[in-house]
Amino acid sequence: MSATTADQQPIETRLFIYGQFQPATDGKTFKLINPYTHEPVADVHEASEQDVDKAVAAAKAAFPAWRDLSPDDRGVHLKMGKPVSLYIEGKVAADAFAYYAEAGWHAQGPSSVNTPGLLSLSLRKPYGVVGAIIPWNMPLALLSFKVAPALAAGNTAVLKSSEKAPLTVSFSQSRLLQVSIHSDISSVTVSFAAKLIAEAGFPPGVVNIISGFGSPAGSAISSHMDPRAKKIQITAAESNMKVIHLELGGKTPAIIFEDADIEKAAEKTQFSIVFTSGQTCIANSRIYVQESVADKFIAVFKEKFGAAARIGNPPEPTTNHGPQADNIQYERVKSYLEVGKKDGKLTMGGDGGKGFIKPTIFENVPGDSQLMKEEVFGPVVAINTFKTEEEAIERANASEFGLYASVFTKDMDRAVRLSKLLEAGTVGVNCTSPTMVKDMPIGGYKQSGLGREGLLSGLDSYLETKTVLISSSS
Repeated sequence: MSATTADQQPIETRLFIYGQFQPATDGKTFKLINPYTHEPVADVHEASEQDVDKAVAAAKAAFPAWRDLSPDDRGVHLKMGKPVSLYIEGKVAADAFAYYAEAGWHAQGPSSVNTPGLLSLSLRKPYGVVGAIIPWNMPLALLSFKVAPALAAGNTAVLKSSEKAPLTVSFSQSRLLQVSIHSDISSVTVSFAAKLIAEAGFPPGVVNIISGFGSPAGSAISSHMDPRAKKIQITAAESNMKVIHLELGGKTPAIIFEDADIEKAAEKTQFSIVFTSGQTCIANSRIYVQESVADKFIAVFKEKFGAAARIGNPPEPTTNHGPQADNIQYERVKSYLEVGKKDGKLTMGGDGGKGFIKPTIFENVPGDSQLMKEEVFGPVVAINTFKTEEEAIERANASEFGLYASVFTKDMDRAVRLSKLLEAGTVGVNCTSPTMVKDMPIGGYKQSGLGREGLLSGLDSYLETKTVLISSSS
């Protein structure tokens, strides 16, 4: 353990395998850098292929006993208490675990007597070992969306955190102290969840959490022959044709019609971009506004966009806009700023220096620009205009990503039409990201992913279906 909180409490940085914290097999560690101070935060243990093998073996050994528990007995371990609510992820994760503590009872299939002489049953069974690889921007929430339903269904799990956010928060009395800091005060990370899992009394091996890079740790998970459900595609197909679910990137369009409430549309769309400093896959980074109200909308948007960002040190309660997650991400966003300057017109913001990107607006960017086609993952928005509804739909759909889309209009007939025609897994009407509801499916079209998450949909991702035919003849 090589990190401490502000009150000098040690923070766990080792791997969590078979119910125990342990160092990486080869002793390798990597430095986690605070993107605000640019100083080292901790030396985090880096999982090797050997460590992945150990974690998968632990999960495989724990699976039969965990599978055979009743939903109530599995649910006891999932009923984790709510962390102090100074950040949104704590409540999101606690709510997810609380729901799935009871949801195991829904692992049921239909029966049929429609074929003469046969009683037909459909059974829902856990896969076995589930491998999950999560990104860094909402780590605790994303951990809960994957691990909680997998466990409720009767699977065991091996999860790899992102190398950008492998630690977590530790608490002192009633407040939380962030030790793995990236761009937003609400962001937390993963290793502390392992402590909670240990305290909740999960049997050893049911949940295993490792830290490391895409290679070797991530690739070892995705190519391993034992996990049956996974989050990576090519190596999954090349190993054992394991089931995969992918939540990938987005390039969310927001369409503003002339009859929309311009003030509300500007408020909601600007918040979508500044939320977590633009580092979300559902940020509406493309805005299309009808020509007749373009000047008014852009003026209001700029006023709200600039005023909303309080740039500073992420742990400070007044800060809501921090630096990009690390220097790699900072340089990546800066490269898109150069693309925007070349292809369009920079009308606000830009590089803030020292890891910060200011809330940034580009206008008149052509649809074939990289800025319009690729996910920037920063507080950068392109605003263009349109004349007709048909043009707006065509331009909004001109992307290989389809995670979220939104439309702002008072015409409900138009809203229904666009809800059907926009190619996205979620469509907001007079709202936009990060607005979500817990009981609806979450997922994407096209290159934005495969499968669906969400409370009512998540369990299905971790169950396979078996048909049993019982003949009435002897």
